[in-house]
This record gives sequence, structure tokens and C-alpha cells, in this order.
Amino acid sequence: MNKEICQLIKYALGHHLITEDDVDFTVNSLLDLFHLEDFTKIDTEDAPLEEILSAMLDYAVNHGLCEDGTVSRDLFDTRIMGLLMPRPHEVIENFQKQYAISPQAATSYYYDLSIASNYIRMPRIEKNIRFKKGTKYGPIEITINLSKPEKDPKAIAAARLMKNSSYPQCLLCKENVGFAGDLRRPARENHRIIPLSLAGDRYYMQYSPYVYYNEHCIVFNEKHVPMKVDHQTFVHLLDFITQFPHYMLGSNADLPIVGGSILTHDHYQGGAYHFPIEDAKVMEVYQLKDCKAELLYWPLTTIRLTSASKERLIALADKILAKWIDYDDADHDILSHTGETRHNTITPIARRRGDDYVLDLVLRNNRTTEEYPLGIFHPHAENHHIKKENIGLIEVMGLAILPARLKDEMNLLKDCLLGQKNIDDYECLEKHKDWYQELSAQHITEENVDDVLRQGLTDVFTNVLENAGVYKMNDDGMAGFKKFVSYALEGE
Repeated sequence: MNKEICQLIKYALGHHLITEDDVDFTVNSLLDLFHLEDFTKIDTEDAPLEEILSAMLDYAVNHGLCEDGTVSRDLFDTRIMGLLMPRPHEVIENFQKQYAISPQAATSYYYDLSIASNYIRMPRIEKNIRFKKGTKYGPIEITINLSKPEKDPKAIAAARLMKNSSYPQCLLCKENVGFAGDLRRPARENHRIIPLSLAGDRYYMQYSPYVYYNEHCIVFNEKHVPMKVDHQTFVHLLDFITQFPHYMLGSNADLPIVGGSILTHDHYQGGAYHFPIEDAKVMEVYQLKDCKAELLYWPLTTIRLTSASKERLIALADKILAKWIDYDDADHDILSHTGETRHNTITPIARRRGDDYVLDLVLRNNRTTEEYPLGIFHPHAENHHIKKENIGLIEVMGLAILPARLKDEMNLLKDCLLGQKNIDDYECLEKHKDWYQELSAQHITEENVDDVLRQGLTDVFTNVLENAGVYKMNDDGMAGFKKFVSYALEGE
């Protein structure tokens, strides 16, 4: 362990996690963690962090300090990295110093720290499968998410025996900073957050540990309060992109089925990324006073507002949201309420374009029927073989996050399409049979099979997005969409 500790100290110095003044303190903290009594400083070669931590974890397992399972090893290596981290106030002070130079300098410092500290496990994320293929709406991006480790059976069994705890209340709460984690919840000793004031309200910024796209950040309320899309949402989004004009920021819808995975804690998601929705074709333009409204040719029903005035944009967004909340269009299966239960809401997305503010308002409805028990405007059953979960903010913008199981299933389907395997021999492929028949009708060769599968996957995901669109991109749907927009913009 002497060599590994020296390598880790060298890594921490090189990535500005510690300074020379911190070396002895950090070494002693590591010796205590590993129950070691002796240490000799030696010169070592640079080594990747993943390699250093792997050797340390093997030592910990062999000496009874850590169980040999993915969850336990993740908990322990986070504890190791927590010993190298600056205190939260130091990170905040450094962020603010960088912000005085530029907002981009501040976020670059913070993002680099999140990667260097292994809070963002970049080697895992780089294993994700990513590609972009064309559709009638323009290019759509596909990711197969391999970065979230699956819990091993021993950890699952042990977690069932654990006493439930309500601290922290959820994975987004600010109390996660420095949290040791357990078999149910990830460790966060290497987690740091940045306080923000959004229109006078206290929020914090962090990066997603799974970064589905470049600099994927989460901006969350200091209080554990439910998601809500309202006037303050628009105010917060536009204030954030005023402070960080190189980032976009959006909100999941605030209703089940069409909302995100965490509706219990108010939060937004943003980052430095150009999403496919930004390049969507414009079908109709409404020139308004100090503002422009555009209808997008996009699988989800989207109104784009553009103005140099934040106040004008917020007022118009308020009006459209209020009109949509109570809007009924039975001919297109849109009912705003069932009794007291509301169905209509919006997914808003904000970004800057030069001096202008741009706000995309995506119309959502979460009504269910006997025919569509999971949601009328939700992935339909024929598409569940690739995607059954909610369509949240990231996917609304044209970036698919598909389950890890698809990696192996696509490889098996490839062999089946090439005649090397029989689809009937694999239970996991049963759900893909109808799709497989469609794919196999094409001329398949060794040279084109990967492209056929990727295009096929993109086409199915595009169908998923179309399922979630309240007005379809055909003549009938567009007529309904325009009728609502004319009603919503009346008097403008």
C-alpha cells in the first residue's frame, strides 16, 4: 500500500485536490483508514486513478476492511477520495473566485473537480454506447446507459435487513454532502455543492454523477419540496441562464407519468450541451410585441418563445401555461382534468441565443385510459421492448437514455440477423420479435448490420417520442396545435 498511497498523493497534487501543505495530513488519514502504522515516501510513476483505487480496494477486501462487491467497493473508494477533498467552503470560495473571471471559468473548475475526485466516474461513463442517426425531425441521439452499476445479489439481500432511515430525505437533498452512504444509498464523501440565488430563492448546483451529456448539472431547491411548474419556474430558469449564459436549464414536468424520476424534490437540469431539439425546423411563426413565438416540427408538441426581455418571456409563458392547464380537446384525447385531478402541464427549457432568451414550452398530458393504462401520451406497448419508462426532460430534447440490457440484446439480434443465432433460443429477445421481423425484411450484410440496428433503434425511439406528443405532426394534429396556440396567444 506504500506505493499506492504515494501514487494517490501524487494524483491529488496534480489534480489540485490538495496542496503540499495537506500532504502529511492526507497520508495520515489514509494510514488510519487502512489500519497501517508505517509509511515511506517514494517516487512513483503516474498511474490512472482507476488503477490506483482498484489496487487499494483489493487490499481492503483482502484485509477485511471492505466486502468484495460492487456496492461495497464503491462505498469504500468514495471514502478514500473523501479524504482528498477540499472542505465545502473552500470549493465554494474557489468557484466564486473563478466566477469573477467568467461564469465559464467557474463551471470548468467545478466540473474538473467533480471528475478528478471520482464523483463523476468518467471511466464508467465512457463505456456508455452513444450514436446519432437521422430522422424526419432531424438527427436524434441515442445512449445506452452502462454507467450505473447493477447491485449484486448479496448487497440487495443485505439492504433488505437494514433499518430504514429518512436522512437524507432523498438523493437530491443538500445533506448528502459528505454522506457515507450505505447498501441502499450511494456514498457522497467526495460530493460538493455550490449555493445559488435564483430570483432571491436559495438553490444549489451540483453535477450529475452519471453525466448523460457534457457538464450535466442539477440545480435543486435547498428545501425538500415537490416539483412544481409555475411562474417561479420560468423566473428561476431565466435567472440561471442570465448568471450562466453558456448553460441551458430546463425542468421536468411536475405530474406523474410525464414527469421525471424524482418528483418529490424541486430541481432543474442543465449543462453545456447542444440538444437535437435546438435544430428543429420551424413550421409557423407568430410575430408578437417584443417577442416571437414559433411552432416546432418536433415529435413532442413544442412552442418556442424568443425575446430580449426576460419579463416579456415570463409573462407570455405564464399565459400559455395557464391556458394549457385548463384546455380540453376531446377530438385529440386531451382532457385537462378528471374530477379534481389535473392532467395538463408543461416541460420548459431555457437557453440563450446571443442577447436573446429562448424558452421552449413542451405541452404534456398524463391522462390514462383502459386502452393506455400507463398513459395515452406515454411510450405505447409496441415500443416497450426498448423503452417503457417516463419521457423526461432529457429525452424530450432528443437524447435517448436507454437501459443497459439493450447492449447484450442488440448483440444477440445482430447475430440473429446474420443467421448465426436463432431468435427463438433467447427468452430475452421475445419482446423484440415483431421488430426483428421488420429489420430482417431488409437486405442484411456484415457491413450494414450495425447501421441497420442503430437506425432501427433510433426509429423506435422516435416513435416513443411521437407517442408522448399531444398533437401529432400531421395535418389533423397541426390544426389542433394551431387552434390551441391561437387561443393561448389571443390578445397578444
